[in-house]
Amino acid sequence: MSPIDWSILIGTLAAIVIYGVYKTYGAKNMDGYLLGNQQAKWWTVGLSVMATQASAITFLSTPGQAYHSGMGFVQFYFGLPIAMVIICVSFIPIYHKLKVYTAYEFLEGRFDLKTRSLTAILFLVQRGLGAGITIFAPAIILSTILKWNLNATILVIGLLVIIYTVLGGTRAVNVTQKQQMTIIMIGMFIAFFTILNLLPQNISFSNALQIAGAGDKLDILDFSFDLENKYTVWTGLTGGVFLMLSYFGTDQSQVARYLSGKSIRESRLGLIFNGLVKVPMQFFILLVGVMVFVFYQFNQAPIFFNEVGVEKVMQSEYKEDFEKIQTAYNLNYQEKSKLQLAYADAINNENISEAEKLGGAIKKLHSEELELRNSSKDLISKADSKIETNDKDYVFIHFILTQLPRGLIGLLLAVILSAAMSSCASELNALGSTTSVDIYKRSLAPGKDEAHYVKASKWLTLLWGLIAIAFATWGTLFENLIQLVNIIGSLFYGTILGVFIVAFYLKWIKGNAVFISALISEVIVIFIYYLDIIPYLWLNLVGCFLVVIIATLLQSTLFAKREIT
Repeated sequence: MSPIDWSILIGTLAAIVIYGVYKTYGAKNMDGYLLGNQQAKWWTVGLSVMATQASAITFLSTPGQAYHSGMGFVQFYFGLPIAMVIICVSFIPIYHKLKVYTAYEFLEGRFDLKTRSLTAILFLVQRGLGAGITIFAPAIILSTILKWNLNATILVIGLLVIIYTVLGGTRAVNVTQKQQMTIIMIGMFIAFFTILNLLPQNISFSNALQIAGAGDKLDILDFSFDLENKYTVWTGLTGGVFLMLSYFGTDQSQVARYLSGKSIRESRLGLIFNGLVKVPMQFFILLVGVMVFVFYQFNQAPIFFNEVGVEKVMQSEYKEDFEKIQTAYNLNYQEKSKLQLAYADAINNENISEAEKLGGAIKKLHSEELELRNSSKDLISKADSKIETNDKDYVFIHFILTQLPRGLIGLLLAVILSAAMSSCASELNALGSTTSVDIYKRSLAPGKDEAHYVKASKWLTLLWGLIAIAFATWGTLFENLIQLVNIIGSLFYGTILGVFIVAFYLKWIKGNAVFISALISEVIVIFIYYLDIIPYLWLNLVGCFLVVIIATLLQSTLFAKREIT
């Protein structure tokens, strides 16, 4: 990178950390440290909620997802607006009325201590793993592309977040996330318009969309009931609703964002804002990935986006085989590029029959390209089995570093790292506050003064930060990083949501029944995932219903009150 890129990157990150510490240092009580004295306006709540969910994984992985698989992933978010309305009606008033620091405090009053502790522990396990992935995701890709040391990259990201999160608490997270979301969206819009500007002069935005359509990248809606298909309208409106209800309604990293709202109205407006803006935002990020795909129809993309894998195979006995595949790939690109220009001309001249003919030929070349890519991945895997052959998460960062002008590279890297910091800060803040309030204060050290618990929250936040850094150093790429995060959430969120659904709506069910049902349901959910019976999004629905059904049965039978005669 150039000096100007380094200056922009370092200056942006340093400014965020300094601003966060400056604006929030010195909280002396639990209200100030964990709730920011409940002074947040609706736009702060809304942006903070969005920034918490929009991690670096979103901006690294989502464009790569669209590049390879198209826009269909946006269906994952279709349940979000529905979930926001339900949370605004049912969850927020109860949390504010009870004046809780965490979502799990409510469960002790409704059930008992063991149910509160179990739910808090389930949250801590899944969010603790998630925090490590949030750090690991950008670190592994940035370190590979930029030739940085992986552990050093993880350490830098982790420590930057720890500094202002430990010192400033919830308000530090809120105020820095407004700056981070601003940087993120400015960077993504600049990237989008830069891509359009880099396309050939005779290729308009309309042509670009038609070319993407010819490559099957604009298939947004899938109404099929195929359980093998992970992303359909129905998974978004069922499993997606339950995942979003669990995440925004019971995950402390999100609950803390709107508990800091100045009033119920401010919290509700913040969540409604998120519900209205989040789906278009994800659509736009996916569209950026689709435009990267179009760009590479006229500028040759690497056969494998992780250069380390290519270097490994070129140093192995499979070098000649790889070079043959590369030659065929080059010829494929040259032919496809000519056909894409002719296709755009046919569309512009309204020559429909010629456009259909060319579109068919282009689809055939896309299929051949995919086969060549898969063959290259097989050779890379043979050359070094440790190399992850899924390169989706490398697509966007490779484009940034190889195609964008100086200055923009530093800005887009700042976008990725800002997203990592914003999401990780919320997670560490939630992990520290939940451990402090639901475990330490309630069961290990009750009866201390406010200053003691503020200090304990800071130390526990620091501890979780170090745990996340340690876990990140052991991380590994999955099929897709954004998918991995959602899988981890789906393994636990359904059970947690089920406990809250019973707490809110089934008043006759007591603590013992829901505690045992939660344990049984979690075991069943993990077993179902292990056997790969259904797509992971459905686990949210299954886990929730299992808790409700089993708790109902237990309360009606084993724990039914005996009538006195």
